Amino acid sequence: MLFSLVPSLGIRKGLVINSLFLSKKVSPLFSLSVTRSVSNFALRHRYRMNVVYFRQLPGEDQCAICFHLASERYRIDKVFNFSRNVTENIDASLERMRTNIEKEVKKKTNKKKKNKIAPVEESAEAGSSKDDQELPKVSVRFFDEGRNQDIQNMAISELLTKIQDEERILLKILDDDFRIDFNSPVVQSLNLPQSILAGFYVYPSKLELLFADRSQSEFQWYRGKMPTSNNAQQIEWSPVGSGFSYMAKPDDVGCRLKVVCVPKNSVKAGPPTEVISSCEVQAGPGQCPFDIRHLFTQKKLTNDFQFRVMTYNILADLYADSDYSRTELFGYCPNYALHIEYRKQLFIKEILGYNSDIICLQEVDAKIFDLDLTAVLRMKNLEGHFKAKGKTAEGLATFYDVNRFEELDRQGITFGENLETAPAFQGLWNQIKSNEKLAARIKDRSTAIQVTLLRSRSVPQKHLLVANTHFYFHPDADHIRLLQGGFSMLYVRDLYEKYEREMGLDRNNFAIIFCGDFNSVPECGMYRLMTERFVGDEMADWQSNEEEAVRGVTLSQPFWFKSACGCPKYTNFTVGFKACIDFIYYQSDVLRVNDIVPLPSEEELMAYDAIPSPVLPSDHIALVASLEWNGKS
Repeated sequence: MLFSLVPSLGIRKGLVINSLFLSKKVSPLFSLSVTRSVSNFALRHRYRMNVVYFRQLPGEDQCAICFHLASERYRIDKVFNFSRNVTENIDASLERMRTNIEKEVKKKTNKKKKNKIAPVEESAEAGSSKDDQELPKVSVRFFDEGRNQDIQNMAISELLTKIQDEERILLKILDDDFRIDFNSPVVQSLNLPQSILAGFYVYPSKLELLFADRSQSEFQWYRGKMPTSNNAQQIEWSPVGSGFSYMAKPDDVGCRLKVVCVPKNSVKAGPPTEVISSCEVQAGPGQCPFDIRHLFTQKKLTNDFQFRVMTYNILADLYADSDYSRTELFGYCPNYALHIEYRKQLFIKEILGYNSDIICLQEVDAKIFDLDLTAVLRMKNLEGHFKAKGKTAEGLATFYDVNRFEELDRQGITFGENLETAPAFQGLWNQIKSNEKLAARIKDRSTAIQVTLLRSRSVPQKHLLVANTHFYFHPDADHIRLLQGGFSMLYVRDLYEKYEREMGLDRNNFAIIFCGDFNSVPECGMYRLMTERFVGDEMADWQSNEEEAVRGVTLSQPFWFKSACGCPKYTNFTVGFKACIDFIYYQSDVLRVNDIVPLPSEEELMAYDAIPSPVLPSDHIALVASLEWNGKS
């Protein structure tokens, strides 16, 4: 990722300031290097003049020292960085600084002389003597203002103690006095995305802070057009917004965006850091089907007894970004619309627009959860947790509105890893384990379930147990999915009864919501298990694979569930498969449906033959329903 260089420090064109937090060999505190680059783009820290930054992480024995030295007299303008062990004597550290500064001064002096034409009659020997006289004497020392004396012969750790005790210590370099700033907030890394669409949110695709709190830090956004010279230093910037995210506007099309972050904590602020996008803002895809659906959810629910739930398989990049998916699975979708940098802009805007209180997501890339969903949804007071599916790079994510709910507990397991050991599973496992092929196949699955226990903040006696899952998808695996449904309900029931017992919960005020991509149509056994509470051994699902056929097994569960959105014709819509396989199951004896968000029409889904498409980011459709407690007590 490349970023535009900003010129306010007088850094010459072609010099890039890069953060060096990437290697254990370099102090991971504040070390920066000035290096040559063929690019005009870079991350840039705007250091305050006459401040020397000291950084030491807790438990580390290295201290990073950084300062920007600019002097017309000595023809020097450079950021200097040092990494020293805290046990080192400051006299040795000062000598290292003096030597490096002196080298830079000599280099500038020699460069100036090379640009001069020496007199023919001047001998080389005489010139050398004159040059030596022109070299300035470099002085670097620590000075105690309170005692009016230089500081000598002590370890860096002792100096840091003096600084933390707020003694007035200066670093004197050449003609300048530098105030010492210890562990000031700093931006370690700051990236902008590689794709920015008008009408969609843009935010740092990566932000790492040190000694700073993101919620207290400041963000300012600017736009500007790259001049015909293609020199980023000549961009004229106009402010366009503030805050962690910015909704790119039609007027931004063709412009670069710049974000400036001032890292802050509760005590102080650090040096501003800015970065310019490597791409121009592009026109968006126009009106998307979810824009119409958002008309039904323009505001958050305010009734204390109501809450909005969403479930959505957002299509993991793991399955969208491959030769097979691009040519076979989703060959009808333009390649750019399959790229995660494009799709994530769509599904984040879609998710936010539903104003849901509880969000269950499937096929969530771990990086998307960390860098995108968590960062952006937190702005809307939504906190969440992630459950990986075994060793795969994607999994489940559940978010909830912290203003509406308090999280009391979170749990999650991968079925295959726990079938033989989880006490709740033993009865069912003992019935199937003798079929070796069946047992091996179900144990090998990475299918997981995630559970979150929530308490209503406005009506504290109301509790929700929110389950989220994504069942195995193979065409010959109806029996595997039905067994996964059985194990799911054993797990959910076990937790429900545990919380009920330990917290003394009243079943009239304690409800289960079970969301997910069940990869199971309404005609299959999972829907019957949830809505009729029983599946007999005659169910056709058991015979979906003759070698692994399940015989003599019945399933039951004690809760009265209904599907909040009914059984729509489609929740998954590709060229090769179209069916209803996503559900929001809810306890109908404790909750009722208040309303649901209409699904896109078949015409909308077929606008690009199927989905995903340039206007719908997943092969699944989000289900959104508002639920209400039956009892108001």
